[in-house]
Amino acid sequence: MKKIFAALLSASFLLSPMVVSQASADDHRRPAVVVQKKVVVKKTVVRSHWKRGYRVNASERRRFSNVNDYRRYRLAPPPRGYRWVRADNDYLLIGVTSGIISSIIAGR
Repeated sequence: MKKIFAALLSASFLLSPMVVSQASADDHRRPAVVVQKKVVVKKTVVRSHWKRGYRVNASERRRFSNVNDYRRYRLAPPPRGYRWVRADNDYLLIGVTSGIISSIIAGR
């Protein structure tokens, strides 16, 4: 019994380097695992809902663009003291001094 045990023990010592070298050789044959991170970007739509009679403050008026060629956009000529501005894709008729919206035309 001792001889069989000694033979198995010596065989395990002799075969263990072969098993380890075989395992490391298998590592090179296996393709590398590549983890890809999926990035999801949520697009937030900042859509202001303009209402007639709303007072536009000075900071909001700075990001508007003036519409000087209102006929190009088929808008009526602004009355005295008013001007057309473009906010996002909407056209607003606002008072020059008060900043109150008197008319809204949805963008085309």
